[in-house]
Amino acid sequence: MELPQSFAQRMKGQLGLDYTRFEEALHQPAPTSIRLNRNKLPGQPSLPRIPWTETGFYLPERPQFTLDPRLHAGAYYVQEASSMFLEQALRQHTDLSQPLHVLDLCGAPGGKSTHIASLISPDSLLVANEVIRSRASILAENVTKWGSGNVVVTNNDPRDFSRLPEFFDVMVVDAPCSGEGMFRKDPQAVNEWSDENVNLCAQRQQRILMDVWDSLRPGGLLIYSTCTWNLAENEQNIAWLADQEKAQPLSLTLDPAWRVEATSLNGVSGYRFYPHQVQGEGFFLAALRKTGEYEAPQRSTKKKKYKLALAGKKEQALVNDWLVEPYRFAWVQHGEVISAIPENLFEELDELYQNMHVIYAGTEIAEVNGKKLKPLQALALSQHFNKAAFRTEELVLESALRYLRKEDIGISGNSNDWILLQFEGLPLGWAKQVGSRLNNYYPKEWRIRMELPGVLEFKSWGVREVRKLER
Repeated sequence: MELPQSFAQRMKGQLGLDYTRFEEALHQPAPTSIRLNRNKLPGQPSLPRIPWTETGFYLPERPQFTLDPRLHAGAYYVQEASSMFLEQALRQHTDLSQPLHVLDLCGAPGGKSTHIASLISPDSLLVANEVIRSRASILAENVTKWGSGNVVVTNNDPRDFSRLPEFFDVMVVDAPCSGEGMFRKDPQAVNEWSDENVNLCAQRQQRILMDVWDSLRPGGLLIYSTCTWNLAENEQNIAWLADQEKAQPLSLTLDPAWRVEATSLNGVSGYRFYPHQVQGEGFFLAALRKTGEYEAPQRSTKKKKYKLALAGKKEQALVNDWLVEPYRFAWVQHGEVISAIPENLFEELDELYQNMHVIYAGTEIAEVNGKKLKPLQALALSQHFNKAAFRTEELVLESALRYLRKEDIGISGNSNDWILLQFEGLPLGWAKQVGSRLNNYYPKEWRIRMELPGVLEFKSWGVREVRKLER
């Protein structure tokens, strides 16, 4: 990798004698890390922990994640280790046991969104937004697989959030940046880098921050991050925002063993990750608190007109036992789809539907087809799913992968049942048995496209059991 000359000169000035180690690190293989979904995999794997998060682990090698059914079941997420530092900002500056409204503004592909969903309380609301439509669909897929049920995925420009003044307690802005911290993982980022692009990114980041600032409540927390190292996109932007809006800079308590570098500019603290110091990629994070006192708006006594429509009592009765603790949810119907949303968040979700472009919300439970209901993929992957309501079948590795490729698989019996298919106790999705035939209902757009190898060594994240898939 040939680093751009002006970038190398700046980093030499920034790092001094450490620059040689920094450059050497960029030529080493990037570490591989995952974050577990504790609601699906509660055990403790025999893997080295990422120290700044409770659910992140390093892998000794990079397996073929696509051929691991547990990934498709939402049991874990493949995420870069440095970015999991977000957890420290949330834990140290918010009470995560309280109901919160959280915005992940630049959410795709879903690493931070699923991480936040794991940290907030079940009666909290997470709005995961992505401005690019195709990436918003990927975000919705990953949120669905994670299965939290209290997440709304939106596809909006940051300026659209001005329609929701003082709506959020926490905003996470993982801003689009020049990508310097990803040079090791993405050689294309090196080719696209330039001083001009750095300046353009810094200006765009300022616009994004100002576009969403009004939707943060007084007393609310802003967490800003990038995967780059220059001052313009990091410390200077946050110092500018703190001065512009008279926001309160926040510092974090670090363990020296983490080797995260704390910085300061005009009284604003920042935290930098360098690949020669931490086992991770380049990353920057800073936190601010919006000053002022929040006054909750007075509830109108007028009867409100809702955009969300409740499902009919007949349909509700049919799906009521499909979730654990169904009384916690409101059943809404959008077209032919019945969804479950947390009852306590009904008004907030309705406000989002009235003001934003919502592409996914809560948990899509069933599709109404005349007098019959078809269970949907999101139900199978929900953390609130009551598996006892359906017949289940456990698949071996080969059958699980064939199912995820949307191929035909065989199951004994002769019936007319919806069947929940599982791998190692983890739901994968639905099949419908019609007599002796089995119809595969795995979503076409999610299917595994790569060919299965002649012999597959299935490693449990590279360290434990090894199985062979004979073809």
